Amino acid sequence: MYPDLEGKVVFITGGANGIGKAIGEAYGQAKANIVLADINEQALQKTQEAFAQTYGPSMIQTLPMNSTVENDVQHAITNAYKHFGGIDILINNAGVMDNMEAADRVPDDTWEHVFNVNVTGTMRVTRKMLELFQQQQQGVIVNMASITGLTGGRGGLAYTASKHAVVGMTKNIAAHYADQHIRANAIAPSQVPTAITQSGKTPDTYGMKAATKGLNLMPRAGTSEEIAHIALFLGSEHASFLNGAVIPADGGWSAY
Repeated sequence: MYPDLEGKVVFITGGANGIGKAIGEAYGQAKANIVLADINEQALQKTQEAFAQTYGPSMIQTLPMNSTVENDVQHAITNAYKHFGGIDILINNAGVMDNMEAADRVPDDTWEHVFNVNVTGTMRVTRKMLELFQQQQQGVIVNMASITGLTGGRGGLAYTASKHAVVGMTKNIAAHYADQHIRANAIAPSQVPTAITQSGKTPDTYGMKAATKGLNLMPRAGTSEEIAHIALFLGSEHASFLNGAVIPADGGWSAY
């Protein structure tokens, strides 16, 4: 059963496809107002049309946004805030993967791109949103980490390091803003087949071999809908006492 989030506003980065879109659908079922921000304007338009038909045009707003560009972030969040009169929940879902490069062969451009999107972009969106949350004296942040942010060997160096940074940011924000009724938690999925996981170039052979040697212990891949349900729970009052938590969503893979 979906929680009742009627009147609440959720802002989802990377919301046009994959997990972000599934999170939007879950919040739509919970009667929340949905803001989808994404760099992919074509996919954003298609998702807007589908959501408007399902949930009603007044409940959906889509905004083109590159989280690595400060002006984009400022404009999108300000626009959403004015449109709905507030924002209650931020889902930092936008992210990119590396090419499974191991530490001795990671290129500078890969390292910089992955950190620019996964870490700096997440920081910029969070920084702007915290201004609004502090004015409201309430707000919820859900960051999309990864099981690689809790482990060491299950991804390329750049991606692994970036998701460890997301975990650290989540805990830092939770510790610093709890007295202002602002919560921050993260989800750490393992393999979830989406466009981002299938869009890489030919992976680094050594890095891929090292990262997948324990793959046979993973019970199964997850689905976007399963991750979306966790994101919905964390954004609702059912999770009111969860703050600074990082939830592994991996079917028990990291428990082995």
